[in-house]
Amino acid sequence: MTSSSQRKDHLDSLAIGLLVACCMFWGLQQVLVKAIMNEVAPLFQASLRCIGACVLLMVWCRVRGIRLFERDGSLWAGLLAGGLFAAEFACIYLGLRHTAASRLTVFLYTSPFWVAALVPLFVKSERLRPLQWTGLACAFVAVVFAMREGLGQATGTSATGDLLGLAAGALWGLTTVSIRATNLTRISPEKLLFYQIATTAVAVPWISFALGETWSLDWSTMAWGSMLAQTVIGAFASYLAWMWMLGRYPATRISVFVFLTPLFALLFGTLGLGEAATPTLLAALALVAIGIVLVNKR
Repeated sequence: MTSSSQRKDHLDSLAIGLLVACCMFWGLQQVLVKAIMNEVAPLFQASLRCIGACVLLMVWCRVRGIRLFERDGSLWAGLLAGGLFAAEFACIYLGLRHTAASRLTVFLYTSPFWVAALVPLFVKSERLRPLQWTGLACAFVAVVFAMREGLGQATGTSATGDLLGLAAGALWGLTTVSIRATNLTRISPEKLLFYQIATTAVAVPWISFALGETWSLDWSTMAWGSMLAQTVIGAFASYLAWMWMLGRYPATRISVFVFLTPLFALLFGTLGLGEAATPTLLAALALVAIGIVLVNKR
Protein backbone atom coordinates (compact mmCIF):
# COMPACT_ATOMS: atom_id res chain seq x y z
CA MET A 1 0.00 0.00 0.00
CA THR A 2 1.03 3.57 -0.58
CA SER A 3 1.67 5.71 2.45
CA SER A 4 0.07 9.12 2.71
CA SER A 5 3.51 10.76 2.49
CA GLN A 6 3.99 9.26 -0.98
CA ARG A 7 0.68 10.50 -2.35
CA LYS A 8 0.56 13.75 -4.33
CA ASP A 9 -2.32 16.15 -4.85
CA HIS A 10 -1.28 17.07 -8.39
CA LEU A 11 0.16 15.46 -11.49
CA ASP A 12 3.88 15.99 -11.99
CA SER A 13 5.80 15.65 -15.24
CA LEU A 14 6.46 11.95 -14.61
CA ALA A 15 2.75 11.19 -14.20
CA ILE A 16 1.77 13.22 -17.26
CA GLY A 17 4.42 11.52 -19.37
CA LEU A 18 3.36 8.04 -18.23
CA LEU A 19 -0.33 8.81 -18.78
CA VAL A 20 0.22 10.10 -22.30
CA ALA A 21 2.43 7.10 -23.13
CA CYS A 22 -0.13 4.61 -21.73
CA CYS A 23 -3.05 6.21 -23.55
CA MET A 24 -1.09 6.37 -26.79
CA PHE A 25 -0.30 2.66 -26.61
CA TRP A 26 -3.85 1.68 -25.61
CA GLY A 27 -5.10 3.50 -28.69
CA LEU A 28 -2.53 1.74 -30.86
CA GLN A 29 -3.22 -1.63 -29.23
CA GLN A 30 -6.68 -2.01 -30.81
CA VAL A 31 -5.07 -1.41 -34.21
CA LEU A 32 -2.34 -3.98 -33.47
CA VAL A 33 -4.97 -6.59 -32.56
CA LYS A 34 -7.02 -6.05 -35.70
CA ALA A 35 -4.00 -5.80 -38.02
CA ILE A 36 -3.01 -9.43 -37.37
CA MET A 37 -6.47 -10.92 -36.89
CA ASN A 38 -6.24 -12.87 -40.15
CA GLU A 39 -3.13 -14.62 -38.81
CA VAL A 40 -3.81 -14.84 -35.09
CA ALA A 41 -7.38 -15.43 -33.89
CA PRO A 42 -8.61 -12.67 -31.53
CA LEU A 43 -9.16 -14.69 -28.37
CA PHE A 44 -5.95 -16.61 -29.06
CA GLN A 45 -4.23 -13.22 -28.98
CA ALA A 46 -5.89 -12.35 -25.68
CA SER A 47 -4.90 -15.71 -24.19
CA LEU A 48 -1.24 -15.49 -25.16
CA ARG A 49 -0.78 -11.88 -24.07
CA CYS A 50 -2.21 -12.58 -20.61
CA ILE A 51 -0.23 -15.81 -20.19
CA GLY A 52 2.94 -13.95 -21.14
CA ALA A 53 2.08 -11.03 -18.86
CA CYS A 54 1.55 -13.43 -15.94
CA VAL A 55 5.04 -14.82 -16.42
CA LEU A 56 6.54 -11.33 -16.60
CA LEU A 57 4.61 -10.21 -13.51
CA MET A 58 5.74 -13.23 -11.48
CA VAL A 59 9.36 -12.57 -12.43
CA TRP A 60 8.90 -8.89 -11.49
CA CYS A 61 7.43 -9.84 -8.10
CA ARG A 62 10.13 -12.44 -7.45
CA VAL A 63 12.87 -9.88 -8.09
CA ARG A 64 11.17 -7.24 -5.93
CA GLY A 65 10.21 -9.63 -3.12
CA ILE A 66 6.43 -9.14 -3.53
CA ARG A 67 4.29 -12.07 -2.38
CA LEU A 68 1.43 -12.98 -4.69
CA PHE A 69 0.12 -16.12 -3.04
CA GLU A 70 -0.08 -15.35 0.67
CA ARG A 71 -3.51 -15.56 2.31
CA ASP A 72 -4.97 -12.13 2.91
CA GLY A 73 -8.73 -12.66 2.52
CA SER A 74 -8.84 -11.21 -0.99
CA LEU A 75 -9.35 -14.45 -2.98
CA TRP A 76 -13.08 -14.32 -3.78
CA ALA A 77 -13.13 -10.59 -4.44
CA GLY A 78 -10.05 -11.03 -6.61
CA LEU A 79 -11.68 -13.83 -8.61
CA LEU A 80 -14.76 -11.64 -9.14
CA ALA A 81 -12.64 -8.77 -10.44
CA GLY A 82 -10.64 -11.20 -12.56
CA GLY A 83 -13.79 -12.75 -14.05
CA LEU A 84 -15.16 -9.35 -15.03
CA PHE A 85 -11.78 -8.41 -16.51
CA ALA A 86 -11.69 -11.64 -18.56
CA ALA A 87 -15.22 -11.04 -19.87
CA GLU A 88 -14.21 -7.51 -20.84
CA PHE A 89 -11.30 -8.77 -22.90
CA ALA A 90 -13.46 -11.40 -24.59
CA CYS A 91 -15.87 -8.65 -25.66
CA ILE A 92 -13.03 -6.44 -26.91
CA TYR A 93 -11.40 -9.10 -29.06
CA LEU A 94 -14.68 -10.46 -30.42
CA GLY A 95 -15.92 -6.93 -31.08
CA LEU A 96 -12.91 -6.19 -33.27
CA ARG A 97 -14.17 -8.87 -35.65
CA HIS A 98 -17.22 -6.75 -36.44
CA THR A 99 -16.36 -3.07 -36.10
CA ALA A 100 -13.54 -0.61 -36.67
CA ALA A 101 -10.82 -0.36 -34.02
CA SER A 102 -11.51 3.36 -33.57
CA ARG A 103 -15.25 2.81 -33.03
CA LEU A 104 -14.76 0.02 -30.50
CA THR A 105 -12.27 2.10 -28.52
CA VAL A 106 -14.78 4.96 -28.21
CA PHE A 107 -17.40 2.59 -26.76
CA LEU A 108 -14.86 0.87 -24.51
CA TYR A 109 -13.91 4.18 -22.92
CA THR A 110 -17.43 4.85 -21.72
CA SER A 111 -16.30 2.84 -18.68
CA PRO A 112 -15.77 5.91 -16.43
CA PHE A 113 -19.46 6.67 -16.72
CA TRP A 114 -20.47 3.20 -15.57
CA VAL A 115 -18.21 3.76 -12.58
CA ALA A 116 -19.75 7.16 -11.89
CA ALA A 117 -23.23 5.67 -11.96
CA LEU A 118 -22.54 2.56 -9.85
CA VAL A 119 -19.81 3.40 -7.33
CA PRO A 120 -22.12 5.71 -5.28
CA LEU A 121 -24.32 2.69 -4.61
CA PHE A 122 -21.44 1.26 -2.55
CA VAL A 123 -19.46 4.37 -1.60
CA LYS A 124 -21.97 6.99 -0.41
CA SER A 125 -19.38 9.77 -0.36
CA GLU A 126 -19.12 9.63 -4.14
CA ARG A 127 -22.68 10.65 -4.97
CA LEU A 128 -22.89 12.67 -8.16
CA ARG A 129 -23.90 16.34 -8.23
CA PRO A 130 -26.23 17.76 -10.92
CA LEU A 131 -23.34 19.01 -13.05
CA GLN A 132 -21.76 15.55 -12.97
CA TRP A 133 -25.05 13.92 -13.95
CA THR A 134 -25.13 16.34 -16.89
CA GLY A 135 -21.75 15.05 -17.95
CA LEU A 136 -22.95 11.47 -17.63
CA ALA A 137 -25.97 12.28 -19.83
CA CYS A 138 -23.69 13.87 -22.44
CA ALA A 139 -21.65 10.68 -22.68
CA PHE A 140 -24.67 8.43 -23.12
CA VAL A 141 -26.12 10.74 -25.78
CA ALA A 142 -22.79 10.57 -27.58
CA VAL A 143 -22.72 6.76 -27.47
CA VAL A 144 -26.30 6.44 -28.78
CA PHE A 145 -25.56 9.01 -31.50
CA ALA A 146 -22.46 7.13 -32.68
CA MET A 147 -24.10 3.71 -32.48
CA ARG A 148 -26.95 4.66 -34.80
CA GLU A 149 -24.58 4.21 -37.76
CA GLY A 150 -23.87 0.59 -36.88
CA LEU A 151 -27.41 -0.19 -35.74
CA GLY A 152 -28.84 1.19 -38.96
CA GLN A 153 -26.92 -1.22 -41.18
CA ALA A 154 -28.91 -4.05 -42.68
CA THR A 155 -26.29 -6.68 -41.90
CA GLY A 156 -25.99 -5.66 -38.25
CA THR A 157 -22.26 -6.43 -38.40
CA SER A 158 -21.08 -3.07 -37.15
CA ALA A 159 -23.89 -2.95 -34.60
CA THR A 160 -22.68 -6.26 -33.13
CA GLY A 161 -19.16 -4.92 -32.71
CA ASP A 162 -20.44 -1.66 -31.23
CA LEU A 163 -22.56 -3.50 -28.68
CA LEU A 164 -19.63 -5.73 -27.73
CA GLY A 165 -17.51 -2.59 -27.27
CA LEU A 166 -20.19 -1.05 -25.07
CA ALA A 167 -20.41 -4.30 -23.07
CA ALA A 168 -16.63 -4.24 -22.64
CA GLY A 169 -16.86 -0.70 -21.29
CA ALA A 170 -19.55 -1.74 -18.83
CA LEU A 171 -17.50 -4.74 -17.70
CA TRP A 172 -14.43 -2.54 -17.22
CA GLY A 173 -16.55 -0.23 -15.10
CA LEU A 174 -17.92 -3.14 -13.08
CA THR A 175 -14.36 -4.37 -12.51
CA THR A 176 -13.50 -0.98 -11.00
CA VAL A 177 -16.69 -1.03 -8.92
CA SER A 178 -15.89 -4.51 -7.58
CA ILE A 179 -12.39 -3.37 -6.61
CA ARG A 180 -13.61 -0.26 -4.80
CA ALA A 181 -16.56 -2.00 -3.10
CA THR A 182 -14.44 -4.84 -1.64
CA ASN A 183 -11.18 -5.23 0.28
CA LEU A 184 -9.12 -5.29 -2.92
CA THR A 185 -8.17 -1.66 -2.35
CA ARG A 186 -5.78 -2.78 0.40
CA ILE A 187 -3.70 -5.30 -1.57
CA SER A 188 -0.63 -4.47 -3.65
CA PRO A 189 -1.07 -3.24 -7.24
CA GLU A 190 0.91 -6.26 -8.44
CA LYS A 191 -1.44 -8.73 -6.77
CA LEU A 192 -4.49 -6.85 -8.02
CA LEU A 193 -3.13 -6.99 -11.56
CA PHE A 194 -2.26 -10.67 -11.13
CA TYR A 195 -5.85 -11.57 -10.22
CA GLN A 196 -7.06 -9.95 -13.43
CA ILE A 197 -4.55 -11.25 -15.96
CA ALA A 198 -4.27 -14.72 -14.39
CA THR A 199 -8.05 -15.25 -14.46
CA THR A 200 -8.10 -14.10 -18.08
CA ALA A 201 -5.22 -16.44 -18.94
CA VAL A 202 -7.22 -19.37 -17.53
CA ALA A 203 -10.73 -18.49 -18.79
CA VAL A 204 -10.28 -16.99 -22.26
CA PRO A 205 -8.53 -20.01 -23.89
CA TRP A 206 -11.64 -22.11 -23.19
CA ILE A 207 -13.80 -19.53 -24.95
CA SER A 208 -11.35 -19.57 -27.85
CA PHE A 209 -11.56 -23.37 -28.09
CA ALA A 210 -15.36 -23.28 -27.86
CA LEU A 211 -15.51 -20.87 -30.82
CA GLY A 212 -13.24 -23.13 -32.86
CA GLU A 213 -10.33 -20.73 -33.17
CA THR A 214 -7.15 -22.13 -34.70
CA TRP A 215 -4.08 -22.09 -32.44
CA SER A 216 -0.87 -21.85 -34.43
CA LEU A 217 2.49 -20.12 -34.06
CA ASP A 218 3.17 -19.96 -37.80
CA TRP A 219 3.12 -16.16 -37.90
CA SER A 220 4.66 -13.37 -39.93
CA THR A 221 7.25 -11.01 -38.46
CA MET A 222 4.54 -8.37 -38.08
CA ALA A 223 2.35 -10.74 -36.06
CA TRP A 224 5.22 -11.64 -33.73
CA GLY A 225 5.97 -7.94 -33.23
CA SER A 226 2.32 -7.16 -32.50
CA MET A 227 2.04 -9.97 -29.94
CA LEU A 228 5.31 -8.96 -28.27
CA ALA A 229 4.11 -5.35 -27.94
CA GLN A 230 0.65 -6.41 -26.69
CA THR A 231 2.22 -8.63 -24.04
CA VAL A 232 5.21 -6.65 -22.77
CA ILE A 233 3.87 -3.10 -23.12
CA GLY A 234 0.12 -3.66 -23.06
CA ALA A 235 -0.76 -6.39 -20.59
CA PHE A 236 2.27 -5.96 -18.33
CA ALA A 237 4.05 -2.58 -18.34
CA SER A 238 1.18 -0.18 -19.07
CA TYR A 239 -1.27 -1.85 -16.67
CA LEU A 240 1.33 -2.00 -13.92
CA ALA A 241 2.16 1.68 -14.49
CA TRP A 242 -1.57 2.51 -14.28
CA MET A 243 -1.92 0.64 -10.97
CA TRP A 244 1.15 2.43 -9.63
CA MET A 245 -0.21 5.85 -10.57
CA LEU A 246 -3.61 5.16 -9.02
CA GLY A 247 -1.84 4.65 -5.70
CA ARG A 248 0.08 7.93 -5.86
CA TYR A 249 -1.93 10.55 -7.76
CA PRO A 250 -5.54 11.85 -7.65
CA ALA A 251 -7.75 9.38 -9.51
CA THR A 252 -10.08 12.07 -10.84
CA ARG A 253 -7.23 13.92 -12.52
CA ILE A 254 -5.81 10.72 -13.94
CA SER A 255 -9.16 9.58 -15.34
CA VAL A 256 -9.47 12.60 -17.65
CA PHE A 257 -6.36 11.42 -19.52
CA VAL A 258 -8.07 8.15 -20.40
CA PHE A 259 -10.01 9.98 -23.08
CA LEU A 260 -6.82 10.62 -25.00
CA THR A 261 -7.00 6.93 -25.92
CA PRO A 262 -9.90 7.17 -28.41
CA LEU A 263 -8.17 10.13 -30.03
CA PHE A 264 -5.02 8.07 -30.53
CA ALA A 265 -7.13 5.12 -31.72
CA LEU A 266 -8.78 7.34 -34.33
CA LEU A 267 -5.36 8.52 -35.48
CA PHE A 268 -3.75 5.08 -35.63
CA GLY A 269 -6.88 3.48 -37.12
CA THR A 270 -6.96 6.06 -39.90
CA LEU A 271 -3.22 5.86 -40.60
CA GLY A 272 -2.67 2.14 -40.06
CA LEU A 273 -5.88 0.41 -41.15
CA GLY A 274 -7.33 2.92 -43.58
CA GLU A 275 -10.47 3.28 -41.45
CA ALA A 276 -12.71 6.28 -42.04
CA ALA A 277 -13.04 8.76 -39.17
CA THR A 278 -16.67 9.72 -39.87
CA PRO A 279 -18.09 13.09 -38.79
CA THR A 280 -20.58 11.28 -36.56
CA LEU A 281 -17.80 9.42 -34.76
CA LEU A 282 -15.73 12.57 -34.30
CA ALA A 283 -18.72 14.50 -32.96
CA ALA A 284 -19.53 11.66 -30.56
CA LEU A 285 -15.94 11.58 -29.35
CA ALA A 286 -16.01 15.33 -28.68
CA LEU A 287 -19.24 15.00 -26.69
CA VAL A 288 -17.85 12.08 -24.67
CA ALA A 289 -14.78 14.19 -23.85
CA ILE A 290 -17.02 17.03 -22.63
CA GLY A 291 -18.91 14.53 -20.51
CA ILE A 292 -15.83 13.14 -18.80
CA VAL A 293 -14.61 16.64 -17.95
CA LEU A 294 -17.98 17.50 -16.38
CA VAL A 295 -18.10 14.25 -14.40
CA ASN A 296 -14.63 14.96 -12.97
CA LYS A 297 -15.25 18.67 -12.34
CA ARG A 298 -14.89 19.66 -8.68
